[in-house]
Amino acid sequence: MTTTIILIAVALLLVVGWLGIYNSLVKLRNWAEQSFSQIDVQLQRRNDLIPNLVETIKGYTNHESDTLTAVTQARQQLMNLPSDASPEQINQASNALSSALSRLIAVSESYPDLKANQNYMDLQATLESTEDKISTARQLYNSSIGQYNTKIETVPMNIVAGVHGFQRKDYLETPEEDRTVPKVSF
Repeated sequence: MTTTIILIAVALLLVVGWLGIYNSLVKLRNWAEQSFSQIDVQLQRRNDLIPNLVETIKGYTNHESDTLTAVTQARQQLMNLPSDASPEQINQASNALSSALSRLIAVSESYPDLKANQNYMDLQATLESTEDKISTARQLYNSSIGQYNTKIETVPMNIVAGVHGFQRKDYLETPEEDRTVPKVSF
């Protein structure tokens, strides 16, 4: 009888431990998905600002249509991604839009009247703030992915993760061209 009670207690502890591990893995996976949704929110905010910025700049520039078109096309590509697009695909499209926006801001520096326009200044400040929020959200996502990946790869979590199909997630990475330090000369 005592052996039976001990076996039942051990089995119960194993089940409770298994459930605890499983629940912690689900929490981390959900946290990673939630942190990516924060990136998505900020990307949408940026997408909503771009038409106003483009129209404001259009009013001051006549021969910068290539740059304006590049921004519009990059925005459209990001907005047209399928709803099941991977974080990597969304990040790649977002990086293309960021690059086009950087060129647009650089072009606008050539127009003193535009730089003095309050609407443009407000839009640019909001866009810069949004870019900062996107960067922070990406850092949070990568941090949550790091915690999730560590959990599913360590013992005994990896056993539970393997049985229940938890898969490693990839980090969002900076494109190679953005990793090089720009050359500045005076």
